[in-house]
Amino acid sequence: MSKQKMFLAMVVAVFLAGQWLSVSSAPQQGSGFVWPEARRGALSLTFDDARLSQVDIGRAALERLQTKATFYVQPSNVEKRLDGWKKMAADGHEIANHTIVHPCSGNFPWARNKALEDYSLQKMHDELVEANRQLKALLGVTPVSYAYTCGQTFVGRGLDARSYIPVVASLFLTGRSAYDETPNDPLFCDFAQLASFDMDAKSFDQLLPILEQTKKQGGWLILMGHEINKDGAQTTRLDTLEKLVAYAAAPENKLWTAPVEPIARYIQQQRAQRK
Repeated sequence: MSKQKMFLAMVVAVFLAGQWLSVSSAPQQGSGFVWPEARRGALSLTFDDARLSQVDIGRAALERLQTKATFYVQPSNVEKRLDGWKKMAADGHEIANHTIVHPCSGNFPWARNKALEDYSLQKMHDELVEANRQLKALLGVTPVSYAYTCGQTFVGRGLDARSYIPVVASLFLTGRSAYDETPNDPLFCDFAQLASFDMDAKSFDQLLPILEQTKKQGGWLILMGHEINKDGAQTTRLDTLEKLVAYAAAPENKLWTAPVEPIARYIQQQRAQRK
């Protein structure tokens, strides 16, 4: 074989090896989970705390985008815009539980008088039940979804520290974590500790990698935000929201955009059929 032919053969071999590696190392399309209407994955937009901007600005924005979201709320904040939250519930948005006083670690100075370190499992249980009771009285709905305040899932300290994930699992269909790094695998994820990805103060381009990962894996991406406005700290940007909805609806992406509850119930149903 001439040197030229040997060289060409080597080039072809290297090319084919590179192609094989790129295919074998590429993320796989889910794990056989079937989303409705041949969707390639799912997306839930979620917002915490019942901030005023969620009603004042977010309701109209989501109505314009024809998109439903999940709102994890505290009853006292709902009362500040009660008529607006009644309309949110009537619009088809999911109203979910986010405790009564928003306890977090006492390492946050503002949470020192409601520190999770000072909670017991019973105290947390009672607060979650009471929050559901108050939201039922205010809005006529009983939440089936919960979001861990500050994304923290413990009560107590030291040898007496306990996870309250089992408490959430006993009271709710789902519990959502916070500040995670991955979509949820529909065949594996624990409904009591669903992962979520922070979308506050982020451009669409910053969120695009996690959206692409969701599509390739056939996963369920839960995005978490707080305020809804053009810009600002702890604020989901309106332009980002518009691009997120457009991305999910595009034929080449086909993500099912819906609140947490209907997606969780669909996954639950599909899992049951596999048994």
